[in-house]
Amino acid sequence: MHCAVAIPAYEAVHSIQAVVQRARAVLADVLVIDDGSHDGTAEAARAAGADVHVFPVNRGKGAALGAAFEILFSRGFTAVVTVDADGQHLPEEIPRLLASASDADLVLGTRDHLFAEMGTVRRLSNCLSSGAISWAAGQNFSDVQTGFRLYTRRLIEQTGFPESGFEAESAVVVRAVRHGMRVAVTPIRLGNADGRGTSHYRPVTDSVRIAAGVLRARFWDAR
Repeated sequence: MHCAVAIPAYEAVHSIQAVVQRARAVLADVLVIDDGSHDGTAEAARAAGADVHVFPVNRGKGAALGAAFEILFSRGFTAVVTVDADGQHLPEEIPRLLASASDADLVLGTRDHLFAEMGTVRRLSNCLSSGAISWAAGQNFSDVQTGFRLYTRRLIEQTGFPESGFEAESAVVVRAVRHGMRVAVTPIRLGNADGRGTSHYRPVTDSVRIAAGVLRARFWDAR
């Protein structure tokens, strides 16, 4: 497996250098997609040794990840590990994803064993969304909202990654299962279990978009 790291980043100047450096200590090839930041995120990522692609305006996490997949898979990589830029994900946990990828198309680094450390709102949101997405996919998942993942080129080629926002990560799980692809899970450690202070997630707007994206993915094969 020829694997690279993709880091979607928005206004992450205070954390991106450490994330890139720690990721490069595990996997040499790190691509940062600067999603329209105005705080020097791109410059900080380059200084840490990352390859950087810049969006002139903010397009959303799904669009950033989609661009990363297009760039990295065109370079011959067969898998991509996605890591958030805020430091919540620990790059040192990447080997856990790699170890679970031998017979899987998508690996989720799950956090349900840490839900007790999360605030009530974050914990409830994760539980409800995971239940709804599990129903849509037809397979039970305890934590679908995690962004710490390994995607194979085969998965993206088969399912696509069309959504532009946070809903992309939920919808691709549904499409993967309903397309007969294997989704594996492995528990991970986190730098910060709750993560609300550094997240750009908008509870109302993004929850509605996730619901719509999941429903579209649920009936994708029925078209």
